[in-house]
Amino acid sequence: MKSALVTGANKGIGLEVAKRLAQHGFFVYLGSRNLESGEAAVRQLNGLGLTALEAVQLDVTSPESIWAARAAIGVKTPVLDVLVNNAGISGGQPQAALHATLEQFRAVFETNVFGVASVTQAFIDLLQQAQQPRIVNVSTAMASLSLYADLDNPNFAFRVPVYQASKAALNMYTINLAHELRGTAFKVNAVCPGYTQTDFTSHQGTSTVAEAGERILKYALLGPDGPTGQYFSEEYFPAPATCPW
Repeated sequence: MKSALVTGANKGIGLEVAKRLAQHGFFVYLGSRNLESGEAAVRQLNGLGLTALEAVQLDVTSPESIWAARAAIGVKTPVLDVLVNNAGISGGQPQAALHATLEQFRAVFETNVFGVASVTQAFIDLLQQAQQPRIVNVSTAMASLSLYADLDNPNFAFRVPVYQASKAALNMYTINLAHELRGTAFKVNAVCPGYTQTDFTSHQGTSTVAEAGERILKYALLGPDGPTGQYFSEEYFPAPATCPW
């Protein structure tokens, strides 16, 4: 049975991705900063008849938590087929490039960038044992430099510079990771789930959780001829086109 780790999987998009991977025959480890929340999410999925699941305490801002999760999962399986780096924070409101505090920047980058790099580095050895390893970094169209460079575009009037800067950095990390893994079986991509109706957006948005989960799942299940080192935002740029970085 193939295995997958989804960070921030106790609710929202992460939970939906975990559900869909389990439905596709994966054993899924649900990373959750709060273990009780993760276990509640597992029970929720058990109620849908899905049993190949396990909650793992995983705070992506804590090296000790990350390596404890790596040790725990490593005891259960020598191979990890899919890593979905989903855990992320917005940094709260208000945000302004001139007035956001360094504490805001540090907190958001700690989760959205350093957390992704730390988790990826911790689990890369298990991923390297997979025949077709896949890494999906959950990004956003709001991180597109091409889109947001148009200062007069009314569709992108809402700006959260701390969050956007962190996800733009994540996109560059994705490109470099894909480049370093070129010539291997790895596929590494950044995916925007869309403006999704979750707690993260106060349940506003133009995409459902189901739609967001399907967008991410597609790139977790890429075949050997699939793309790598790309950025996908299907809500704004319908497949198969990639959106501008």
